[in-house]
Amino acid sequence: MGQDLVVAALAVLAYMTVLFVVALFKKDNSIVDIGWGPGFILVAALTFFFWRGTTARQVLVNALVAVWGLRLAIHIALRNRGRGEDFRYAKWRQAWGRWFVPRSFLQIFLLQGILMLVVAFPVVLINRPGADAGLGGLDLLGAGLWAAGFLFEAVGDHQLRVFKRDAANKGTIMDRGLWRFTRHPNYFGEALMWWGVFVLALSVPGGWRAIVSPLVLTGLLLRVSGVFLLEKKYAGDSAYADYIRRTSAFIPRPPKA
Repeated sequence: MGQDLVVAALAVLAYMTVLFVVALFKKDNSIVDIGWGPGFILVAALTFFFWRGTTARQVLVNALVAVWGLRLAIHIALRNRGRGEDFRYAKWRQAWGRWFVPRSFLQIFLLQGILMLVVAFPVVLINRPGADAGLGGLDLLGAGLWAAGFLFEAVGDHQLRVFKRDAANKGTIMDRGLWRFTRHPNYFGEALMWWGVFVLALSVPGGWRAIVSPLVLTGLLLRVSGVFLLEKKYAGDSAYADYIRRTSAFIPRPPKA
């Protein structure tokens, strides 16, 4: 393991431990979701300054991570304000009983810290020295994928926020805007952004190894923490079942008649 990865791992461990202590004090593990984006900014900044990054690719990727991480943190903080603990964490709080504290640290905060390091791996590779300083075709493709993903995530989040603010929509399913073409435009957007970062990493030595990042993140969003958990919440809802029948779960496509 490179020195930069060791530094990043220790920093993430300290960061997630602090978040865990704050969560215990607030009795709300949802804070880990707010801390997800800024954790990537921490990893990017540490590895960038560790190697004294100067190339255009390094500056570009670190800026993209900062924009994404800040927007996501602000969005989740505003969304969670006054709502209490997210239903997922509240369920685990009840199920884990007296083992709640150690299991929270290990299965929520420490696990998310490990996943953060895996997903941020292409950023660590890009911030290392030895790559060409100039930007090429792969960089333009990667930045384009990232931009498309960012729009899907940001616009999807905004559309859902506006929908929920309207009292007339209470009890109905959001199937407008981007949500007409995919049931999870925000999750699709996040995955697409990290596929874009992976493409950016292909221009640096050993960059192909960064494919672990988008593969792991996409798998998590589809099978573990994203689509799977959220849709489990709507099991038995006939309106949502009809929405599932009409609308793609992930990759956008025209809805079925």
